[in-house]
Amino acid sequence: MRRLERHAVREHNSLWYWKQAKNPLVVTKNVVLMKLAKIIPPGIRNPCYRLMGIKIGKYARVGMDATMDIFFPELIEIGDETIIGANAMILTHEFLQKEWRRGRVRIGRRCMIGANSTILAGVTIGDGASVSAATLVDRDVPAHARAYGNPMVVERIKK
Repeated sequence: MRRLERHAVREHNSLWYWKQAKNPLVVTKNVVLMKLAKIIPPGIRNPCYRLMGIKIGKYARVGMDATMDIFFPELIEIGDETIIGANAMILTHEFLQKEWRRGRVRIGRRCMIGANSTILAGVTIGDGASVSAATLVDRDVPAHARAYGNPMVVERIKK
């Protein structure tokens, strides 16, 4: 299940109205910080994410070229000791034809998010969960589960 706020638009596609959804100066600041975070060493990326408004836990690390949502980064929470793989994408919004949506993304502690994965808006990934490379996370992943593929398959890890 994805928890999303929905906002209808009038006559054009929703991306036409992005300036009403978020202040352009804030989006510009977030773009600059996101670009900077992509090129600086892993140990010093987290302050860029925090300046964007992302809640990122202690000892969490984000891989090279990962992309965080530039419109609503304040809706992203990454738990302690979580690893986000290279080129992963975390989205908190969707601009569609007749509406736009946004939703909080929560990633628990000690999670592993594989390279090239995409996490959609409104999703929660529980503590200790593992998301395989190139997975489209379109719904919640329970704690201590493994998710893989597109469409995503979720398996509970037996302890």
